[in-house]
Formats: sequence, C-alpha cells, structure tokens
Amino acid sequence: MRRIIVLFALISTQMGAIRAQWDVQFSDFTALKSYYNPAASGTDGLLNVAAAYSMQMLGYEHSPQTMFAGADCPIYFMSPRHGAGLNILSDQLGIFNTMRLNVQYAYNMKMGDKGRLAIGVQGGLITEKIDPKGLELETQNDPAFPSSAVSAEHFDLAAGLYFYHPQLWMGLSAMHLMAPTLVMNEKYEVHVPMSFYFMTGGNIKLKNTLLTLQPAFMLMTDLLSWREDIQCKAIYEYDEKKLYIGLGYSPRISTTFMVGGMFHGIKVGYSYQMYTSGVSMINGSHEIALGYQTDLDLFKKGRNKHKSVRWL
Repeated sequence: MRRIIVLFALISTQMGAIRAQWDVQFSDFTALKSYYNPAASGTDGLLNVAAAYSMQMLGYEHSPQTMFAGADCPIYFMSPRHGAGLNILSDQLGIFNTMRLNVQYAYNMKMGDKGRLAIGVQGGLITEKIDPKGLELETQNDPAFPSSAVSAEHFDLAAGLYFYHPQLWMGLSAMHLMAPTLVMNEKYEVHVPMSFYFMTGGNIKLKNTLLTLQPAFMLMTDLLSWREDIQCKAIYEYDEKKLYIGLGYSPRISTTFMVGGMFHGIKVGYSYQMYTSGVSMINGSHEIALGYQTDLDLFKKGRNKHKSVRWL
C-alpha cells in the first residue's frame, strides 16, 4: 500500500499536467495526431494504422502502462473528401484501469492548391474500473478501497479542427465535451474534466535534399493545469526509406529522446522520456510505436508510393 501511495505522489509531482488533465500524454505526440484530434482522421488521404505501448516510470511497482491502437482513412464516396477513424486505449495504473473506445468522422475541404481544412467529431465509451485484487492492505476491510471490483461507463464526445498542408499542419480540439462523471456506487466515482489541445508542426527542407527538419508543438490544458511539449525530428530519406532522430522537451516535466524510421510504409519508433526532477534517469518512460501507411486514392497517378509528411 505504501508503494502505491509513493507512486501516486511521484505522478502528482512529475506528471501532474498529465494526470490532472486525465488523458494520457504520449512522448511522441506527432505519431498519434488522431488520438488528440478527431479532425485529423483521413485528412492526408492515406490509410494510417498505428499502435503504441507506453511503460511510464519504469522500476516502480504498479507504474502506469498504456496501450493504444487506432486506424483512420479517407472515404472517397463523394466530394469533398470525408475521413473516418477508430481507436481503442487501455490505461492501467495500479488498481485503476481505464478503457476508451472511439469512432471518428471528419469532413474536410480544400484550402488553396494543396491545403485542406477538416472539421471532426468523435463519439465513444469510457469505462473506469477499480480492482483491488492482489492489493495488500495494512488494515483489512479498509473503507477507502472496495472489497471487490467496481466499474462504470459513460458516453464520451469530442470535436476538433485540423488544417493540413505539405509544409504546415495545425489543429485545435476539445475532448470530453460532456465532462462525464463515472459513478460506480455510492462511494466511488471518477470525474473526467473537459480538456483542450492545440498542436502545430511543419517541414523544413535543408539544402541537403535528403534531410528534413520537422518541428512540432503541443499545448494541452483543462483550464486548471497546463502542459507544453516541443519536439523536433531530423529525418533522412532515401529510396522510400526514412530514418529519424529527435528531441523533445516539456518545461518542468521531462526531456525526451526519439529514434525510428519507415520502410516501405511500415513505421517503427522508440522514445525515452527522462523526468527532469524527483525521479532517477533510469526510471523514465519507454514508448514503442508501430504503424503502417499507404495511399488509398485509386484515381491518383503514382499511387501507393507511401509518401506523406504525416509518416510519424
């Protein structure tokens, strides 16, 4: 029991912006844009399949572990282009387990020669479960903990705007618009606050035509707490193969190191988030991201070349 209390204290100190806003924060946020903004679904004209596994504060018992899987794609049944997506998330923290299942729809329209502006909505289900199985309490039948597993579920809603261009992208989204409260019984309930995200990034081509820089920024808030994330990737591309290294920084929280690549549409990425105070360097967070990307536009010349700025 003491280990859980210590772990929660560390999370409140080092990851306060994450847990205060309830949502999970992935180290490489640009790899999972549609997780943060439903309007990003299908906007780039590609089928995107992504999965991520995050092990946070490794070395601490009952530390958070998060799994995410999702897919989004365009729908070419009428003009302008429509997009759709589906994702699922499981977040385990000690005796607490959160499950989210969402479906997404995005309506997007042309802006200029290469730009697109999308409006997206997301609907889904949040399930929260408290399971004390295996928990060793100093005081038996402690009223602060349920004697058996309890759970609750609630409908969830989100919406967003997303602008996409080969050299620039940005998005604004509002998650948990209903700010649901999951009531398990008369003693246990979990409130999910509304949260807001602003994301932007771009592509900077260097004189060496094989190298590109991709800076990105994200701001997340529930209007009570804030978190800012900055990252930049240096990408080497040759013959439909891409390799990258990257660095991320979140003031007051962490520094992140990233490495990965894409080979014929298959994406692999790894990142390590090192907390800047209070936690040892070896007790950071590890994250693995896998994905696949291909062109679905059967009417476009040179299709299925697996090329897009939204490759990670």
